[in-house]
Amino acid sequence: MKNSKNIKPLRTATSPSGRAPLKINSRNKGKVGEREFASLLREHGFDARRGQQFSGSPDSPDVVSDALAWLHVEVKRVQNLNLTDACVQAEGDCGRGAPAGHKKPWIVAHRRNHAPWLITMRAETFFQLLRGELPPVLADGQCADARTSQRDVPTQTISEAHVAPLEKQQDNNQKQELRS
Repeated sequence: MKNSKNIKPLRTATSPSGRAPLKINSRNKGKVGEREFASLLREHGFDARRGQQFSGSPDSPDVVSDALAWLHVEVKRVQNLNLTDACVQAEGDCGRGAPAGHKKPWIVAHRRNHAPWLITMRAETFFQLLRGELPPVLADGQCADARTSQRDVPTQTISEAHVAPLEKQQDNNQKQELRS
């Protein structure tokens, strides 16, 4: 039998609150999760990368993409996610540096081991996406950064950008029917 004096204790770290022990590799797992989600975005046609290592500020989004500059992305890669805490963090981070009243919408992308990615967002953000009100679109069709004041830049929603050509086509069809 081995001498118990030679057994090394299991190394653990504690959370910032000092209550719960954390695994030593939890920080690395977070970085891996950010890279995984950035890769998933790239697979779906969005040029994306980790955000933290480029800006160096703790309030930067975990993943950044020029095409998604209007959206704050928080990534969590844990087995037992406290979704409320993750959403509170995303809500707090999404408005830093933005003019008053111009917070970015946010999502929390999260995944457990051997599970698919899930996205959590406010219900209002979801309905704005469904109505075509997000992402904000400039009059020239380019996506606007949510930090830009709407007073400074003429904007329209995606649905307006798509509806105008459809209405024009319907008007042309009606004119042709009247001529017949």
